[in-house]
Amino acid sequence: MDIPHNAHVLVIDGRKLLLFKNVGSVTAPTLSVATHQEQTSAATRDQGSDMPGTMHQSVGSARSGYEQTDFHQQDEDRFAADAAEMLKSEVLGGRIEALIVVAAPRTLGELRKHYHREVAKRVVGEMAKDIAGRPTDEIAMLITKS
Repeated sequence: MDIPHNAHVLVIDGRKLLLFKNVGSVTAPTLSVATHQEQTSAATRDQGSDMPGTMHQSVGSARSGYEQTDFHQQDEDRFAADAAEMLKSEVLGGRIEALIVVAAPRTLGELRKHYHREVAKRVVGEMAKDIAGRPTDEIAMLITKS
């Protein structure tokens, strides 16, 4: 996929966000970091440490189990929603004209739920891949080879 000159590239997983700007050309992209954020998890090791609970019926002896809340997944989903809000702010502020989104598959799905219509208009490419922990040069190479 080509990365147009001055296009922004969002690379995100559930815990790390990198927003780059291509200051190079389409044929030789050079990604410069515009924004870097890491999730500060609200979920602690103590949260969710109990076994899933049971609910007792008010009549009879029947019990029903319910699943334990996945606090870490909730944090990752909230992080994706916050990233979508940041993109909205950047797009409506006129700072992003073209956007490529590279995200872990689940995070990409969560981002799409929260895209503002103006953000969605500026998305010129998407890639469902978790590469947020890779070096910048490798990120550019993986995008251009896809």
